[in-house]
Amino acid sequence: MNRLSRRAFAVAAVSALTMAPRASSAPGHRDVPARGASGASGGAATTGMRGMWLATVANRDWPSRPGLSGSDQRKDLIAYLDTAVEYRLNAVFFQVRPAADALWPSAYEPWSECLSGVQGRDPGWDPLGTAVAEAHARGLELHAWFNPYRVASHTDPSRLAASHPARKNPDWVVPYGGKLYYNPGLPEVRAFVQDAMADAVRRYEVDGVHFDDYFYPYPVAGQSFDDGAAYSTFGSGFESKADWRRDNIDRLIKEMAARVKRTRPAARFGVSPFGVWRNAATDPRGSQTRAGVQTYDDLHADTRKWVAEGWLDYIVPQLYWNIGLEAADYAELLPWWAAVARDSRTELYIGEALYKAGDETQPEAWQEPDELSRHLALAKDHPEVRGHVFFGARDVEADPNGAMTRVKADHYPTRVGVPR
Repeated sequence: MNRLSRRAFAVAAVSALTMAPRASSAPGHRDVPARGASGASGGAATTGMRGMWLATVANRDWPSRPGLSGSDQRKDLIAYLDTAVEYRLNAVFFQVRPAADALWPSAYEPWSECLSGVQGRDPGWDPLGTAVAEAHARGLELHAWFNPYRVASHTDPSRLAASHPARKNPDWVVPYGGKLYYNPGLPEVRAFVQDAMADAVRRYEVDGVHFDDYFYPYPVAGQSFDDGAAYSTFGSGFESKADWRRDNIDRLIKEMAARVKRTRPAARFGVSPFGVWRNAATDPRGSQTRAGVQTYDDLHADTRKWVAEGWLDYIVPQLYWNIGLEAADYAELLPWWAAVARDSRTELYIGEALYKAGDETQPEAWQEPDELSRHLALAKDHPEVRGHVFFGARDVEADPNGAMTRVKADHYPTRVGVPR
């Protein structure tokens, strides 16, 4: 299959940005280690989060293709956990609800298409149960990664399993941008998706509950998300539809945080949003960036508020850009997020774009094997940063350009315990 990156994957990470000249260093950031400086600022990291995302949507990381035998799927899943151990990581974020379906025998939704190639077909084993048990046996945390509202990568409900809730409740679904989504503005949808996710949290000893960056869908030029009827019914009291949409997502986050604590008190709840909350040109509280997508305005996700309110145990902004990129400089966004997390109860981890390493379509900085190592070195100057999560598992295994080996050598000299 074609190489995919995060955010279907990482359309927002490049095309959402105002185009800028490529840069290999950041003027004015003298604390950025020079190329070739291994682990430049301070000693090697010994505590905190060392995670990787293991994506299943469209078979991005696992299974390598639909229709493998259960024994082969299990073997490959365990191999990824062993890879995490090899690179001295301590947590895996396993995507168990990629598209309103499930990688466990859910009481609410059909088996995921990524397993057998047919949505609703029982694969004959329990991937989530296996992942939890095998991760814990290796000293790894296992965070269950859910996508709340994505239903399908097409707009034909008849292609969904006959038992799919979206077919039974067609008024819940909005086609947009060639995909199907649940409507976040419907209270019954918000209740249902929480029930569906809490089913896994109740049944398995997961260490975390994790959402990615999809809330309201990323904007598609020339199209509008058709939620006017829901807004007419439920939007009274709001000054704008945008405010109402943000309130819908606020409610999801606040309610799910409380649900996780009731259901499994030891589990932590976190989100990995797109890395730009707002540009400073839009809002003086925003970052010095020129992103074409702003999470607050376009996805209606007020991630800064969630940290301030203490609704999240951790946040993992996807800082999927290199040091010195003019439109979205890693060295600008890192201290911005550190300031957001400062004095809050929310731990800050940084999402790292390992998948860009060595990719010839990316800026020159990503051709250097130490670009990611420089990210971790820079983060050591910000005590609010409690760790890093790498996208994705396939890339950790492949070690493009030797980037992950460099991270391991420079920053992860020994194994550490789980990030508590």
